[in-house]
Amino acid sequence: MGKLKIKTGDTVKVIAGDHKGSEGKVQQVLIEKNKAIVEGVNMVKKHTKPSAQSPQGGIVEKEAPIHISNLSLLTSKGETTRVGYKIEGDKKVRFSTKSNEVI
Repeated sequence: MGKLKIKTGDTVKVIAGDHKGSEGKVQQVLIEKNKAIVEGVNMVKKHTKPSAQSPQGGIVEKEAPIHISNLSLLTSKGETTRVGYKIEGDKKVRFSTKSNEVI
């Protein structure tokens, strides 16, 4: 399993699949499954039983995980880019391979 180049809080764009073209912020990264949950992307309806938290139950819409390979990081200008790593001083930083800016 390789190193994931997407972190929580990154703005990403979906580059493949049913939600191609959608953009959103990464809410959670599931490292073991190589997936991420992106805000407002890949919404699914989940049927929930009545419980203490939701006495009514019913149908709830929530984000489902999407595979990391279908996501691309966005630069500050809103372009998709690949991610590289370099060492600046004594810190390892991520940078955009397109614009060479540190992310």
